[in-house]
Amino acid sequence: MQYIQQVLFLVMAISAIAFFSKKVAEIRRNIFLGKSEDLSDNPGIRWKNVLLLAMGQRKMFKNIPVAIMHFIIYAGFIIINIEVLEIVLDGLLGTHRLFLPYLGEFYGWLINIFEWLAFGVIVVCVVFLARRNWINIKRLVNKDLNGWPKTDANFILITEIVLMSLFLTMNATDQVLQTRGDAHYMNTGSFVISSQLMPLFAGLSDSALIAIERSAWWIHIVGIFAFLNYLPYSKHLHIALAFPNAYYAKLDSVGKMKNMPEVQNEVLYAMQPELAPANAAPPASFGAKDVFDLSWKNLLDAYSCTECGRCTAECPANSTGKLLSPRKIMMATRDRLEDVGKNINQNKSFVADQKSLLHDYISVEELRACTTCNACVEACPVSISPLDIIVELRRSLIMEESNAPQEWNGTFSNIENNFAPWKFSPDDRDKWATEMASQ
Repeated sequence: MQYIQQVLFLVMAISAIAFFSKKVAEIRRNIFLGKSEDLSDNPGIRWKNVLLLAMGQRKMFKNIPVAIMHFIIYAGFIIINIEVLEIVLDGLLGTHRLFLPYLGEFYGWLINIFEWLAFGVIVVCVVFLARRNWINIKRLVNKDLNGWPKTDANFILITEIVLMSLFLTMNATDQVLQTRGDAHYMNTGSFVISSQLMPLFAGLSDSALIAIERSAWWIHIVGIFAFLNYLPYSKHLHIALAFPNAYYAKLDSVGKMKNMPEVQNEVLYAMQPELAPANAAPPASFGAKDVFDLSWKNLLDAYSCTECGRCTAECPANSTGKLLSPRKIMMATRDRLEDVGKNINQNKSFVADQKSLLHDYISVEELRACTTCNACVEACPVSISPLDIIVELRRSLIMEESNAPQEWNGTFSNIENNFAPWKFSPDDRDKWATEMASQ
């Protein structure tokens, strides 16, 4: 029977890892559909960002209570994986509490830490469920989250509660069996949280206890493997992508935009015609109309989005009732990228589908509402820049489609002809100084 369980576990583990690896490869391919961008400078500063932003969650601590609760879930997820490692090895080797003989008394101390974290995760997940469904916090009940995004968030929170409850149930029944002298269940010492649950199981027979303990073990590990494969389809993919996204975050000063060399050269050649090449080829396009025109970092941003809505909550355009939501910009970019990926999976290469990120997923009205204030970038806890995508799409809208309000066109015309937003020729612009001197 033990041999059958080991084989079953091995098949399940290999299948889960294979499916997960396949989806990860697809996501990586999708990200690198974007244009190349060199972000390899200043590795020291970049690793510092990983430590402070991804691991330390520095930006989250602008709201201390929420930051502490989020950190409990984060720490629980990371540290309890050590306990998951033991479960996996027990499943592969047919052992029970493999690390106990090697760690001795330290083993009980370690499991107690895990139990406190598990209990903390349960409490925090209940609070987060309340915040999302009953307290009606504005950024968590926004229409951006209608449908699947809200269901996804609730599902993950409930799953975490179930997994932590199974862990505590497994330990509680294990301890009851220890007190009855079952040779398979070695003495671990008392566990602080699960020992409080022991009276619930004290009246059950040994066979019933073993069935509950084994069922909790199996459901727990099946849940872990299922979560592994659900992760790439969920907003919780940020658990993994927050680290590379923090590393490759922009290091320029806040608000600095990336100019287009093609436009800069045009200005240079207008001022110094002698520098203009004789047969310069025109640029293929300006800005971005679809995900292929964005950089790979923009697409990594889209997959890293936590959908927390802090960007939208800080957006002044959104606060005044405009259609723009930076969170929705990131979600729409990810949706388009996933649709492109499905197209490639089906056709082996991308086949034009008469759709584009601009217009079909993100509207002109959204883009025009942006003030480029950079509040969304400053607010994001995982170093995402919705502004970069907005600017690139708006450049395409204006420079490729000449699609701009009349007021903007007047300003553009003045800049092109007069080198300033105002309708005065450069020769007349300094007349005020001459008039002042003559007074």
